[in-house]
Amino acid sequence: MALVLTSADRVRLSDAIRAAEEHTAGEIYVVVAREAAHFRSVPVLWAAVIALIFPWPLHLLTNLRSGTILFAQVIVFVLVALVGSLEWVRHRLVPDRIAGEAARKAAEAQFMAHGVHLTEERTGILIYVALADRRVEVVADAGINSKITQADLDRLVKDVVGAARAGALADGLVAAVNDAGALLRTHCPPRPDDRNELPDRVVEI
Repeated sequence: MALVLTSADRVRLSDAIRAAEEHTAGEIYVVVAREAAHFRSVPVLWAAVIALIFPWPLHLLTNLRSGTILFAQVIVFVLVALVGSLEWVRHRLVPDRIAGEAARKAAEAQFMAHGVHLTEERTGILIYVALADRRVEVVADAGINSKITQADLDRLVKDVVGAARAGALADGLVAAVNDAGALLRTHCPPRPDDRNELPDRVVEI
């Protein structure tokens, strides 16, 4: 999912958000992040575990000197730590549960940071993508979350994930925005004094 949005993609998304919000009091916000968390310690932890296990077969099955084995152990630790520090490797070493929790927390932080929780009727929806983590999260504020199901939110996630796997992240985001707009139109009709409370654009961090 390590894709980059083009200028044309950004315009498409802005237009899609604007159109999706046209007949609803709800707001849609899209954030595309490089990663949900750095996980800097993960490669070191993996390197330590592998380096601790590595010497035992050598001690049991070979006649190598302890000093030689110790030197090999250090080399293994350094190599695993270096390879694991590569971004695309590092994020694949993170346990699924931990990666999911990190993405959720990052999405909630962006939800608050961009004021999606401050809309008048609490009807904002945030679509959050963490590229390196290959994660998509959708956060819906209280005013809309109480009217929809988890299946509705899961559908928005599937829109993005399915398209991104095919190399079409922007298409997936547009589809998710359209589906979010349909949910908001159904449950949050526009008010006579309705106004646009959040910028109609994708934020990349």
